[in-house]
Amino acid sequence: MLQPSLNTIDLVSIQDQFPILNQKVHGKKLRFLDSAASSQVPLRVIDRMNDYHRNEHANIHRGVHTLSQNATEAYEKTRKKLKTFINAPGESEIIFTSGATDALNLVAYSYVIPFLKEGDEILISEMEHHANIVPWQITAERVGAKIKVIPVSDSGEIDLTIFESLLSERTKIVAITHISNVLGTVVPVKQIASIAKKFDCIVVVDGCQAAAHIPIDVQELGVDFYTFSSHKMYGPTGIGMLWGKEELLNKMPPFRGGGDMIDIVTFEKTTFNELPHKFEAGTPPIVAGIGFGEAIDFVNDLGFATILEHEAMLLSYATDAMNSIEGMQIYGTAENKHAVISFNVADIHSHDLGTILDQYGVAVRTGHHCAQPLMKRLNVPSTARASFAVYTGTEDIDALVEAIHEAKNLFS
Repeated sequence: MLQPSLNTIDLVSIQDQFPILNQKVHGKKLRFLDSAASSQVPLRVIDRMNDYHRNEHANIHRGVHTLSQNATEAYEKTRKKLKTFINAPGESEIIFTSGATDALNLVAYSYVIPFLKEGDEILISEMEHHANIVPWQITAERVGAKIKVIPVSDSGEIDLTIFESLLSERTKIVAITHISNVLGTVVPVKQIASIAKKFDCIVVVDGCQAAAHIPIDVQELGVDFYTFSSHKMYGPTGIGMLWGKEELLNKMPPFRGGGDMIDIVTFEKTTFNELPHKFEAGTPPIVAGIGFGEAIDFVNDLGFATILEHEAMLLSYATDAMNSIEGMQIYGTAENKHAVISFNVADIHSHDLGTILDQYGVAVRTGHHCAQPLMKRLNVPSTARASFAVYTGTEDIDALVEAIHEAKNLFS
């Protein structure tokens, strides 16, 4: 489990920045415990996007008039913020995408299809989100490559010795999550990358569950590609980012064709724009990109020391409280775990449980969480999942526990 720092959080001040938390659901105060799916959006992000629509709206990159220039500057400022946020070597290595799923598809199609061949291998883990499974399967099938799976232990951890035993000269890509969206396991990405590099593997990281919760330094991690989505870290939907090493991005062909990603177009031949625009075809989600930048500022202003302390406290508090419930089964007990708890209670189906919890204003996720292979590994069809953010308080967890007891009473 991540250890807290000595910093403290002003929870009331934080919650005041999220107006959606003031509403009631079925007459009960909303207790939002589904932040791993999409975190809520603070007022400063909402206000910044509204300000763009009121005062700055214009298409970007191609206009010489003032509004276009201002909008371009605001949008591109987010790219600069992302470079610093993940300690990327250069801004041109930051590619805007519609989200992490789009980014992983970009890498799969633009790297696997041109550069892998029959018999090559791609390693993924048992705890991956479907977005970090399906693109590799589709592209591997096209070239005749093979998918190999890194097992996870009963506690939800990767044994690095087993991982290394799966590597060979045929292994070309290792695609791994940074934090499991189901188990909360914090994967030792730096160690995995170090081992993979002994075999000259490309390492791709799905950082969706990490970006809002732990510091990211792609140079220290030693990986080749890293991606996450804005909507997982207090920003709007519809935009995310892919970071890739410049030398890899330069040799990869574009994933999409259209405006802005070109240099010269004739009916005989088209040449492509330089990085990062080579991979950014068409008019981008400008307002979402500007909102993304404001969300990064929100996280930076809080500071990861404060975030880590608060969310580690929540995880400890919730784990103790939920383990006191008879019939509770928590999935994922890794030593290094973050603020996600997947669980089932007695013989209550997760969907039934989630429906009942909603009647008490408690919002949790239910189902397979886009991780069906992991559900098979856990030998369950689905789970309920409570996930926490900086605006979560212990009173939200108390409400969850109380609602679970009410659900048990209904099914007793």
